Amino acid sequence: MTSPIGKLGLGCGQFGLDQQAPFRGRPREAEARDILSIAGRSGVAVLEVDRWSAAADAKLAQSMPRPTPFKVTLTAVRPERGADFAEAELRGQMQRLGVDRLGTILAPSATDLFSPGGPALWDRLRALKDAGLCDKIGVSVYASDDPVGVARRFKPDVVQAPASLLDQRLLIDGTLATLAEMGVEVHLRSIFLNGVLFLPPDRAPSHLKAAAGRISRARRLIAEGRSDPLQAALGFALSRPEATTVLVGVASASEMSAVVAAASSPPPDLDWDEMAINDPAALDPRAWAAA
Repeated sequence: MTSPIGKLGLGCGQFGLDQQAPFRGRPREAEARDILSIAGRSGVAVLEVDRWSAAADAKLAQSMPRPTPFKVTLTAVRPERGADFAEAELRGQMQRLGVDRLGTILAPSATDLFSPGGPALWDRLRALKDAGLCDKIGVSVYASDDPVGVARRFKPDVVQAPASLLDQRLLIDGTLATLAEMGVEVHLRSIFLNGVLFLPPDRAPSHLKAAAGRISRARRLIAEGRSDPLQAALGFALSRPEATTVLVGVASASEMSAVVAAASSPPPDLDWDEMAINDPAALDPRAWAAA
């Protein structure tokens, strides 16, 4: 049985290595180095690297422990410029990161796979897997993408999907269970739902005002269960049998340490069903992008 820490994956999106300003007075590279050191020592298995500038890739490469203990995930560029360009971009990023083999290459979205250039991109990703450039290929999806239909059409090894104790749509409708039964690895993302549980109620994004009562109820249930939002969010995601990997994002070494401590603790005994938001409009990713 995989340990809770072994199910953790770390996303680099909050490292800020493509920004010049230091983080809380510290060089961002130093903060990233400490984050990655804690993650590696703790047994975090997956490192998902964003598509950044070449300079940010170089900073991340300097910050990574060697040999790297992580299975690195990269996302291909969108298919409009062709499969050759997508492959060149992947190989270039791997070279900048100092990585010879990837854990997973993701197609950017289900929409991209169904675009005119999508099948050629997917064929190229399969060829790269066959050539030994990566262990697995997959696709990032939204709840509205019919993830099971996407999996049946393209047969990915991995589907990365959003789920959290507030956004349980793909769990309630059985999508993630079906994917797991099909032999597809499920990587959960957005488990903190953009940090909503950590925000005071009056600072919640405007599109979530209709769900404010549900969010307040979730916070109250967590407090009554003698837990906190971090423990609850991690406990919920890590306890899901459908998930093989649970992706988190942190901005500092102290946040990474807090995640490791929370993930190492038994999940709190809470009524998860009572925390789900049942308002699809509030959970629409387009609303988040506009917030």
